[in-house]
Amino acid sequence: DIYFLHDEDAIHRDLHSGNILHYKSNNEWYIGDLGFCGPVDKPLGSIYGNLSYIAPEVIFGKECTKASDIYSMGMLMWEISAGQPPFANFDHNYDLAMNIVNGMRPRIVSETPLEYKKLMKQYMDSQINMILMTEMNEISLSPNLQMVRIARN
Repeated sequence: DIYFLHDEDAIHRDLHSGNILHYKSNNEWYIGDLGFCGPVDKPLGSIYGNLSYIAPEVIFGKECTKASDIYSMGMLMWEISAGQPPFANFDHNYDLAMNIVNGMRPRIVSETPLEYKKLMKQYMDSQINMILMTEMNEISLSPNLQMVRIARN
């Protein structure tokens, strides 16, 4: 899971639902596409990814961090609860990017369980998710979520 990646002082930099793989044969989930994954201390120097999942501070021009991966996890949690990608009804343009930087988040579905909702909000809160990184040992979204390297052609 993302904790193991972060425990190795690496960050994914491009977490979104297209990079989450499900193997039906054993019902396990994996984080894939580690092409932009790398050491925390080796910045890419540019923004890459799906706008809906990019942390506001990264859109604003700061480097990706473990906290920005946690923000992306919050957006993945939102997608799971809503059944569609975040900001699916918006044009993915400069205006959306600036709205995200200024605090816009997708509206949480009312039927979302309370504890899930709390954790998701914490992950999407750019200030709080820095604190949560220190608690990742205790938090596990799925015992079956593991990291896998995808062979690239």
